[in-house]
Amino acid sequence: MINITREEALNYHRLNGKPGKLEVIPTKPLENQRDLSLAYTPGVAYPVLEIEHDPLNAYEYTNKANLVAVVSNGTAILGLGARGALASKPVMEGKGVLFKKFADVDVFDLEINETDPDALVRTITSLAPTFGGINLEDIRSPECFVVEQKVQQAVDIPVFHDDQHGTAIILSAALLNALEIIGKKLEEIKVVFSGAGAAGIACARQLHAMGVPRENIWMCDIAGLVYKGRQEEMFTEKAWFSNGDQPASLADTFEGADVFIGLSTGKIVSSEMVKRMDRDPIIFAMANPDPEISFDDARAARPDAIVATGRSDYPNQINNVLGFPFIFRGALDVRARVINQEMKSAASQALAALAHEPVPADVLRAYHAEHLEFGKDYLVPKPLDKRALVWVSHAVAEAAIKSDAARKSIDLGDYLFKLQQLADRL
Repeated sequence: MINITREEALNYHRLNGKPGKLEVIPTKPLENQRDLSLAYTPGVAYPVLEIEHDPLNAYEYTNKANLVAVVSNGTAILGLGARGALASKPVMEGKGVLFKKFADVDVFDLEINETDPDALVRTITSLAPTFGGINLEDIRSPECFVVEQKVQQAVDIPVFHDDQHGTAIILSAALLNALEIIGKKLEEIKVVFSGAGAAGIACARQLHAMGVPRENIWMCDIAGLVYKGRQEEMFTEKAWFSNGDQPASLADTFEGADVFIGLSTGKIVSSEMVKRMDRDPIIFAMANPDPEISFDDARAARPDAIVATGRSDYPNQINNVLGFPFIFRGALDVRARVINQEMKSAASQALAALAHEPVPADVLRAYHAEHLEFGKDYLVPKPLDKRALVWVSHAVAEAAIKSDAARKSIDLGDYLFKLQQLADRL
């Protein structure tokens, strides 16, 4: 386990006397009078006129082609809750670092001091022309569903709420591989959720889209089972997953369950609860920093279990960094209008497939591992595996083209080569 102290973290964020984690760097020369005339007046007038003539020319002459807005209002920051827009800035900057480091995607972080969903939508949509995509982050549930939907309806660039879809994509990849290992089918499994917020509902939606029947999904929150007719702590997106017709505890839902997915709070699942699950249970306890049940306790109670957490110090870390940089890379490169279900599913399937491949020596060194091989303790690739950029971005771009979400058609063979070059450079 890696222990990070408060002092270490604060010193890192002001390292070398430079506050924060991002800066803006020019991409064109500015060394003489001619460069200045090309960069600004009078030369800048020519791309202005080209863009006025055809707005898609912005992708040719500006950084819109490689620029994502990372947007938050600070109403649900990590596990810290509503801390305000300004307090969310370190997280949004961190997101920008990951975008750049893993996929060479540029980011402007936007911390918007607005809690009213409609006003937040208006602000984001008014800023949208600047960007090739929008990544929403740390916006509380259920407002996050409304904000994402309304912004996407108003703009012609991808809008992606990572707390929802990023989690769902990585989890789905891990689940596909876990089911392959134990020999169970999506349409047959009983899935129990702890947590009915943005991530929980998005994961449930993703599993349903993949083939899990809605009646096989049992969703619980702080008030227990989300059952038909419940009034307490309800909203539309949650109600869609109502199951059963009477109250029940989280523990009650474990009986005969094949899969547990935790997206709630730590230490709420006991050894006795997981002992009630079916053979070869799949336990994804992803609350941070403390999972719903620890990796060691889950394995001790059920030696036949496949266990994953959100932590990097145990096998099978389910981490969004395996998704969003590469998904946006692929979406930007084909000038996608949206990130649709086809693109999300393609990302999940690419990650699941990559986990079957031999792990390169440089990845083993990065994780101080002698051996990693597809199996119960290796369901998804490691975040520092550069092949994820190639596999996921290519799959997303291809899915965008096939589903008519792309505005630019590319040679996918040539694109694969370019992604490999980019991965080698990063």
